[in-house]
Amino acid sequence: MTTVLDVVVPVHDEEAVLAASVHRLHAHLVETFPYPFRITVADNASTDRTWEVATHLVATLPGVTAVRLKQKGRGRALARVWNESDALVLAYMDVDLSTDLDALWPLVAPLMSGHSDVAIGSRLHRASRVVRGARREVISRGYNLLLRATLGARFSDAQCGFKAIRADVARELLPLVEDTTWFFDTELLVLAERSGLRIHEVPVDWYDDPDSRVALASTARDDLRGIWRVGTALARHRLPVDAIAERIGRGPAEAPRTMGGELAVFAVIGVVSTVLHLGGFVLLRQTMDAAPANAVALLVAAVVNTWANRRWTFRVRGRSGVWRQQVQGLLVLALTLAMTTAGLDLLHAALPLAATWVETGVVAVTAAVATAVKFLAMKVWVFAPTSLRGPTAREAAAQRASRPTAEEEVEGLEQPVAQVARVEAAIVTTGPRSRSRR
Repeated sequence: MTTVLDVVVPVHDEEAVLAASVHRLHAHLVETFPYPFRITVADNASTDRTWEVATHLVATLPGVTAVRLKQKGRGRALARVWNESDALVLAYMDVDLSTDLDALWPLVAPLMSGHSDVAIGSRLHRASRVVRGARREVISRGYNLLLRATLGARFSDAQCGFKAIRADVARELLPLVEDTTWFFDTELLVLAERSGLRIHEVPVDWYDDPDSRVALASTARDDLRGIWRVGTALARHRLPVDAIAERIGRGPAEAPRTMGGELAVFAVIGVVSTVLHLGGFVLLRQTMDAAPANAVALLVAAVVNTWANRRWTFRVRGRSGVWRQQVQGLLVLALTLAMTTAGLDLLHAALPLAATWVETGVVAVTAAVATAVKFLAMKVWVFAPTSLRGPTAREAAAQRASRPTAEEEVEGLEQPVAQVARVEAAIVTTGPRSRSRR
């Protein structure tokens, strides 16, 4: 029978926790996963009794295998096992099981149905529940923000050790991934995204492992090198992501815009909006007083500004959330106006007889700060991906309505052989040979 899921547990010197974690994972899969599965312990150059523990698990637990590598590196271990696996869906998780296992089924189900190509657990999803120190929280958010700014990444969490990929997709992407350590995940996700593949994000319950052995300084240095290498290769068209998108992508792959590109478009739209505001004021001033003319012209310019930034700066498609985003845009406008007004009020409180050039300087500084705040507010709030801002009430209602009832789930259960055939058919029918660029 075809193996549907192969869960890889990469380890290095983990004799203390390996047995308990694999037993827990095996029991969870036996209880909740109705398809043939395999757990593969990937020992990369352990120097303690990890390999001895792994071989004992292989001998005592059905469906558990082990692979031993002479060189250290999580990415190297994953690439080795995934390349050699015959399973339809490939996954991995950290040996400490920091991610609650209840998220495993939501992680792999979209891949088994053919809906998505890659799936990741996201600790930065609004629905996630995460327990970790402030330092790691800041580092994680800072790293993912850096990926968005430099590589135009749209996924929310590159570092969570809880991911899955369809085997046919892995065969396309793995030969292009050069990193063999911690940047492996990021490189794989960026390549998948640039190839027009669908990345499914799952909110997780995640608890920080106090015994984590990740060397933050060296890992950060390697990550920066990886970002530079991948970004340069993409900019110089050295990676065949367009060819992969042509073969298995889910539509024309639009290259993500970096934060620098977003800022450039944002600035152009800001200039055009200002011209529109001033022109509207001049026209309206002929028929009404200055205050209402300014208010109406500013309102029109603000609506156009929000629409233009939605369309060209942040590339939001479809009509979903249009009215909500317009209201949020007006709130952001009110905030920026309040900031500039507060700046002048503070100046006059400190220097009642301030010269005009001083007032102009204060307005310029506060306007610059307000513009930066407006850009960030639009990026992380108004036009943020659903995974970061959480679903709206309408989206949440639609998700609840689409879920099957308990009776429907029971009626939908099939025999294991038929289930595997259905999963294999779903993956094959959306595989490279039949999926066309749309």
